[in-house]
Amino acid sequence: MKRIAFLITLITFLSSTATFSQSKKQRQLIYDAQKAQKTLLDSDQGLQQFFDDSAGYVIFPNVGKGGLFIGGASGRGIVYKDGEAIGMAGLKKLNFGLQAGGQAIIEVIFFETEVDLDRFKEGDMQFSAEASAVAVKSGVSVNAKYKDGVAVFAMPKAGLMADASVGGQRFTYEDF
Repeated sequence: MKRIAFLITLITFLSSTATFSQSKKQRQLIYDAQKAQKTLLDSDQGLQQFFDDSAGYVIFPNVGKGGLFIGGASGRGIVYKDGEAIGMAGLKKLNFGLQAGGQAIIEVIFFETEVDLDRFKEGDMQFSAEASAVAVKSGVSVNAKYKDGVAVFAMPKAGLMADASVGGQRFTYEDF
């Protein structure tokens, strides 16, 4: 009887550990997001207020953008609530219009309220065609405001592209 109780306890422990542990790929993405957050804060300390006061945020540490008339972007990120990683997000964008080049950026989206964060997690959020991100540089966050419950900041990492829009982005979300 003791052996059966021990086995049940062991199985329960192992299954709960497997549920809450992250894969190597997820751990790497979390590390990249933390590094991206530090890079953003090094560029503009005013962003700290958004990190502290928002209901949550998602950091995409490496969004690849490219296009020549037809363009696209994609990336994976980490979603945070109260400073704790709660899940992964995907970003996809396809657009048409005047654009040229390729670029890698860091993108962070802050959610003003819990309702806005929940909308994102449920897949009910996409940006309108005219939406754009605030380019991160020293002091720019002082005048930045939430619009429709979100504030979006982008920081170029490499490349050059004549397009600063975030309109048409679609997102996916999955819990850890």
